[in-house]
Amino acid sequence: MRKKPTLWLMPVITFVYLFVFTGQMQAACRNPNIVEGDDPLFVPAAVSGFVEITWFGHSFFQITSGSGTKIITDPFGAMGYPMPQVWPHLVTVGREHRNHNNVDLAKGSPIVLRGLKEGTSEWNDIHLTFRDVLIYNVPVHQRGYMEYERSLKGSAFVFEMDGMCILHSGDISEPFNDDQLQFIGHIDVLMVPIGGTYTAGPEEAKQIIDQLKPKIVLPMHYWYRQSTLEFFTGGPYPSRFLNTNSFSVNKDTLPPLTEIYVLNVVREGDL
Repeated sequence: MRKKPTLWLMPVITFVYLFVFTGQMQAACRNPNIVEGDDPLFVPAAVSGFVEITWFGHSFFQITSGSGTKIITDPFGAMGYPMPQVWPHLVTVGREHRNHNNVDLAKGSPIVLRGLKEGTSEWNDIHLTFRDVLIYNVPVHQRGYMEYERSLKGSAFVFEMDGMCILHSGDISEPFNDDQLQFIGHIDVLMVPIGGTYTAGPEEAKQIIDQLKPKIVLPMHYWYRQSTLEFFTGGPYPSRFLNTNSFSVNKDTLPPLTEIYVLNVVREGDL
């Protein structure tokens, strides 16, 4: 009589089946243990082209997939950075504050995804696939004004595209807890605040890096405070200072170990 495989062998068998019979393992940001409903064990994120990441300052990035899907994050209002011309397909708002939720900046008619339900202090529940990108949010707490409840809550957003997992951590003010880490899953590129005051500072940001172990870290939300940036880039992770505000990366060109990429954004007065 043929014996059934023991329980501990089942994950191994599943892995071999998926790898051998589907051609390649599909990337999954999320921890498969928390996937519920009819979702597959592994969320599709086929490796294809390069992802381009552009930083406009503060927490405002544009992420462009290999297939051309454009996403902007936390677009700011007037705060001293040049106001870019952007035509995104999607806009994510991690914090309901004028430095993060200027969705009118976006040209065209993009889909707007808010971390809080509009006009309330309740977290939103976002999980959708748009074109070639899977997007989901992770509720976070941030330092704000006690009398303004909505300022104490926000969302991080995960973008799964081109075989990579990108996390915009929002205005998180402390390292992630275990539940958040389970929901986030694997991360390749991390956008993390280092400014302190209302967000995580350099030390807390390093703790978040230790938790997620991404390949690329993009510091944000520190204004032009050079001393804060110097403290953050002083170790233990190697830092690369770019002369531009944009770079491209795919799964094959990720660094083998964590590196900090410091992008360059000019002030309005320096143009």
